Amino acid sequence: MNPILLRVLWNNLISIANEQARALRRTAFSPVVREAGDLAVAVLDERGRLVANAVTGAPGHINTMRTAGENFIAAFPPDTLQPGDHLITNDPWLAAAHFFDITIFSPIFYRDKVIGFVGSCIHHTDIGGYGMGAGARDIHEEGLWIPLLKLYEAGEPNKTLFHIIRTNVREPEHVLGDIAAQVSAGRIGAERIAALCERYDLEDLQQLSNAIIERSEEATRAAIRKLKPGTYRGDTIFDVPGGEEVVIKVAITIDTEKGETTTDFAGSSPPSQLGINVCLNYTKAYNAFAIHCCLNPDVPNNNGSLAPFNVIAPESSIINARYPSPVSARHVVGMHVPMPVMKALYHVLPETVLAECAGGLWSAQIFGRDRNGRAFASSMFNYSGGMGARASKRGLSATCYPAGISAVPIEVLEAEMPIVFDRKELLRGTGGKGQHAGGDGQIVKFHLKTKQPWMLNAIVSRTRHDSDGLAGAGAGAAGRFLVNGKSVSDARKLVMKPADEVVFETPGGGGFGALPRVRNAPVKKAGAAKAKKANRTVKRNDARR
Repeated sequence: MNPILLRVLWNNLISIANEQARALRRTAFSPVVREAGDLAVAVLDERGRLVANAVTGAPGHINTMRTAGENFIAAFPPDTLQPGDHLITNDPWLAAAHFFDITIFSPIFYRDKVIGFVGSCIHHTDIGGYGMGAGARDIHEEGLWIPLLKLYEAGEPNKTLFHIIRTNVREPEHVLGDIAAQVSAGRIGAERIAALCERYDLEDLQQLSNAIIERSEEATRAAIRKLKPGTYRGDTIFDVPGGEEVVIKVAITIDTEKGETTTDFAGSSPPSQLGINVCLNYTKAYNAFAIHCCLNPDVPNNNGSLAPFNVIAPESSIINARYPSPVSARHVVGMHVPMPVMKALYHVLPETVLAECAGGLWSAQIFGRDRNGRAFASSMFNYSGGMGARASKRGLSATCYPAGISAVPIEVLEAEMPIVFDRKELLRGTGGKGQHAGGDGQIVKFHLKTKQPWMLNAIVSRTRHDSDGLAGAGAGAAGRFLVNGKSVSDARKLVMKPADEVVFETPGGGGFGALPRVRNAPVKKAGAAKAKKANRTVKRNDARR
């Protein structure tokens, strides 16, 4: 394909995906989508291959779209679809790894045939069941399971499915409103891409998708071939709700002949009884994200650039969950996957990795009745710790890495539910010390305006384990979860009293690079003038070093 035309068409695809993401964010009902941007939008070809995605969204949503594409195509071959069809699922093993993330695919019709799909995945306010927490004992307690189905068929809604969704969730207006936003974004995106094909006289997207995917894969493999071959190891240890300790170990083998990497997670923790287990598709998503960012972040993210990153994970481990493992809070563990990967890559790419981060986000969901007796169930709201430092820069404070989503503004939360935030500020000095300091965590304090007991689903991590520094730097401080000033470590829903106060103190990120030693001891048995001169000499020599 002509390079200039390829660039023009590529820019158009990204523009269309970004337009749909902005539209979805503006029209969503749920604050976690509308305000925090917990969503992803992608363009896929008729074979279900990921071609392009919007610049917003979590890697766990974007990169699992590749898995969803393969599964939708297998269940609904393109030649069986018709205009007005929209496909849906929230199957954890087939899409985004827990029930709250619903994926919807809208076929793109052009000249009476399917030429691709516009896909979206967003975190929904509620999906019934246990709620947004880690306390369920198996997958069936966690909420409504939607298999691969047609949400709309030939423009007609699947009334039975809509009725099932409405009667199984606590906030049907929010959930169905967000589904409508996804369908609308998919419909408009499909029209935009069909218009693009008409404008440039393309028969379909195959030539374009082949060019993008093949070039991306070639560039990624070429970057891998420049690395030092071998096997490099890393690990991370952290605690999760309830105090359980989790270990993730990796051994990354770099094959410069094939231009690919293989990440082996042997030695990682076994499955948990809590809902923190991670489906393999989610593990693959964050493994690929971490390597891609360190290796060649300028290469587009698609099936081609993801292909060289292989994963081996022990069956029935915490990062390769098997049915019926609970997975609702899978991000607690899944968002730590980049940490051991970065530690392993430090041996070959020290200038591009991060020190250990706080790890994902701390989140909460509340249920209860306000002072007027009206029932409410909040969407998930989240707060982040500090990012690890880099070889050339300090870590970012209170930043949701690696998910990349924002916190819902407290003003929005206070307007939508009976909650009052008493304090929200950075916890200065919680980032690890070093040549470049780690990012700081934050403190968030809140209580509810209610006359009745209420329930809290809190998902926290790293309350006992620090975030490791790199290259001799210090660790970031662990976090604290307090209720009425007392530390809490419980994965279950907490029954709270009306006057209870909750405090999150999120962890800091690790530092990067050891601080230079400062020797300034006075010289013994010398006069004052001689000692002063000797100390100046020591300082000058230290500065040279």
